Amino acid sequence: MSKHNWKRVTVWALYDWANSAYATTVMAGFFPLFFKQYWSATADVTVSTFQLGSANSCASLIVALFAPVLGAIADAGGVKKKFLFFFALMGIVMTGSLSLVAQGNCLTAIGIYILATIGFSAGNIFYDALIIDAAPTERIDFVSALGYALGYLGGGLLFLVNVAMIMKPQVFGLTDATEAVRVSFLCVALWWALFSIPIFLFLREAPPAQAIASRNIVKNGFRQILDTMREIRRLRVIGLFLLAYFMYIDGVHTVIRMAVDYGMSIGLKGQSLMVALLITQFVGFPAAILFGRIGERWGAKTGIFIGIGVYLFVTVWGSSMSTEKEFLILAITVGMVQGGVQALSRSFYTRIIPKFKAAEFFGFYNMLGKFAAIIGPFLMGWVSLLTGNARYSILSLGLLFVSGALILSLVDEKKGRLAALSLQ
Repeated sequence: MSKHNWKRVTVWALYDWANSAYATTVMAGFFPLFFKQYWSATADVTVSTFQLGSANSCASLIVALFAPVLGAIADAGGVKKKFLFFFALMGIVMTGSLSLVAQGNCLTAIGIYILATIGFSAGNIFYDALIIDAAPTERIDFVSALGYALGYLGGGLLFLVNVAMIMKPQVFGLTDATEAVRVSFLCVALWWALFSIPIFLFLREAPPAQAIASRNIVKNGFRQILDTMREIRRLRVIGLFLLAYFMYIDGVHTVIRMAVDYGMSIGLKGQSLMVALLITQFVGFPAAILFGRIGERWGAKTGIFIGIGVYLFVTVWGSSMSTEKEFLILAITVGMVQGGVQALSRSFYTRIIPKFKAAEFFGFYNMLGKFAAIIGPFLMGWVSLLTGNARYSILSLGLLFVSGALILSLVDEKKGRLAALSLQ
């Protein structure tokens, strides 16, 4: 790529470096741990699992309901960066606010966590759509994977510091692990804010194809979403892919958000889980880059199939594991495919949608991803609560991966590209 293209790609990918600190330290790591041991310490483990699953589902539902409309409005007004700024700021402020929640106040913790997760998830709608403005078409697989790779590296580096703070709080001038967790929430907020600056200052967003008066942006946004729904029904390839994505990404997002909670529910130690999660981040960095190369050489669809197969293996083994060593091996295995599946799904979808409606179509894409994150955590929570055995909950995720793979096999990328070009 040219020097100019590299600049655009770098400032775009740095946002993944920035907000992945929330996904790693807060969503996947410290919030489930702190929630179980501090904010909801007196509750039964199955009850706290249900509460955490419900919180994740609630945040996802809110984002899912508004994602397509927000995307349509952003496209109509050429304001993807402005929407990204609003939701990033929301996530940053709420993340920092978690450090102020008192012990035992689980409802306040859940409320703030929901708002922070909405900021994180809704912001990604517009970040994903901005890949159109950052990446040359012929390098879309690599650029998408680069974003996830930098996310793993950036999130992992901060998580490394945060884990060290918990294990050795006195070295950092902190009184105990509880204070270390609180400070970690503040660190994530500052990290997210600092490394978000480049995308807002240096990435130029392409103007909309047709200028629209501000007072008409919302009205036209709603009209545009109805048009897009009709187009998705007519464009069979996009519809099939979104259905497949809905199925398999359910399992992916559920594993991300519920892995630590699951490990604690079957009796594994919190420190061991944090170490396993930390190692996963650094495995994920080169693995995501590798999947980008797989996408360029053998196709994004092939790479997604590889990742789904690995996830299916993980759900079966995970239902019977009993030691920290097994959890570590499984975490490394997930780290090898997690970013790859997400990156190649994003780049595959980018190829089969019309570019001038990127945020709108990514609104639908993220809507399905968030609806999937409603079903998965809620399913795990209910299965755990009803059976009294958390092991059954993770095994049920295998059905989602199998269904997603079967539907994905019906998706024809070449037909999708041609159909998207016909709309330009």
